[in-house]
Amino acid sequence: ETISSRIRSFEYSQKNAVLVPVAVLGVGGMLVYWLRSRHKIKTIEMGDGWWGSGERPLKGKEDESIRPFKIETSDKEIEDLHCRLEQARYTPPLEGAAFHYGFNSSYLRKVVAYWRNQFDWRKQVEVLNKYPHFQTTIEGIDIHFIHVKPSYVPHGRAVQPLLMVHGWPGSFYEFYKIIPLLTEPARHNLNEGDVVFEVICPSIPGYGFSEAPHQKGFDTIATARIFHKLMNRLGFKEYYLQGGDWGSRIITNMAQMLPQSVKGLHLNFVFVSRQGLRRMISVMLGAYVPWLVGLTREDVRRMYPFIQKNIYELLRESGYLHIQATKPDTAGCGLNDSPVGLAAYILEKFSTWTDKSFLHKDDGGLESKYSLDELLTNVMIYWVTSSIVSSMRFYKENFSKDHGLTADARVGVDVPTGIAAFPQELVHTPRAWAKEIFKNIITYSYMPHGGHFAAFEEPKLLAQDIMRFVRKVEQL
Repeated sequence: ETISSRIRSFEYSQKNAVLVPVAVLGVGGMLVYWLRSRHKIKTIEMGDGWWGSGERPLKGKEDESIRPFKIETSDKEIEDLHCRLEQARYTPPLEGAAFHYGFNSSYLRKVVAYWRNQFDWRKQVEVLNKYPHFQTTIEGIDIHFIHVKPSYVPHGRAVQPLLMVHGWPGSFYEFYKIIPLLTEPARHNLNEGDVVFEVICPSIPGYGFSEAPHQKGFDTIATARIFHKLMNRLGFKEYYLQGGDWGSRIITNMAQMLPQSVKGLHLNFVFVSRQGLRRMISVMLGAYVPWLVGLTREDVRRMYPFIQKNIYELLRESGYLHIQATKPDTAGCGLNDSPVGLAAYILEKFSTWTDKSFLHKDDGGLESKYSLDELLTNVMIYWVTSSIVSSMRFYKENFSKDHGLTADARVGVDVPTGIAAFPQELVHTPRAWAKEIFKNIITYSYMPHGGHFAAFEEPKLLAQDIMRFVRKVEQL
């Protein structure tokens, strides 16, 4: 019995000698796999699409040529505009209403009188054509963009490609003031180290001179894919991205889709849709012990009283969004037929989105930040291209589904990110909230003044912040 028990004990120890290392190796392997999977960068599937009319052709490669493009006008186009302006009907404003009920019709009469009698569309077409314009066909639709290279590059300086994307109700024209600051910084007293850019500004499909999608479902992810294809077609392997409004969401999707192609992401508007108990606690404690939930004094100043600034004011400014996210074609048909209605609808946003206090001014404060020529040029881009309806549909395509279930909602952003937080922006997103999505924030700047249309309103401030961000990324 003693001998047999010793034999069994020996056999058991032999099995342990084999099983224990195997078990250790198995557990260790699982641990390594878990750790590696945690650090693996999640991405959005790039996929493919077709937005042209009808079915996608079964044979034949898409024309990938890049074609020079020029904006043109005609006597007929201008005569039609003038005729419509002359026949406009107005409803008198309420006494003392200022911009509280929307665009004040007394001031609108003055804008339309200037538009009809002094605004020179032919001259503004020349202004628009001062930068090189191009079109190329991607996924069945013609994509318009401007591409501006520096005229002179000092020795030893690298030229960084920068894609800048606009939003609604803006256009590529928003960037006309900031482009020379980025492409020729020395000439504008912006000697920011070794940073010089060549700038590419596309029009979102359905906006301005980019063809509108002919199929349903064209959202920011589809736009991101098309803009990656555009940059690849221009010969760029790596590039910087910048945007606000829809541009912010599009370039965020670009960073989620192909992070290896994005050197850095600079935003002047941040989409943060994640809510829940953690956010609720942050809001409740933030007013009293902000440091406990990662908020700064400046965050508190910009966010509170919370109900007023983040619910009441946002509801007041977002009525258009509910219309455009549900039935854009209904309201859009009136705007597409009336230049006066179109101007009121668009320019009202350039009032209160630039500065919330402009609500109390009879002229909406519009001419304190912009010239009428600048404002009407942006309106004309929508008018001559009949693109207001297709631009409004972009809301329907992006809000028709639960964002919490979309691909980008489950993917963070790992590329270097810079955020310029302007004080008059529609909503303020503190760094503590932004880093839930943007995992690698290199710069976060509380801008001293400015609102939603940063490049249009404060080009120098925005240019300086972009340069500071890129310089830091290049030093990593």
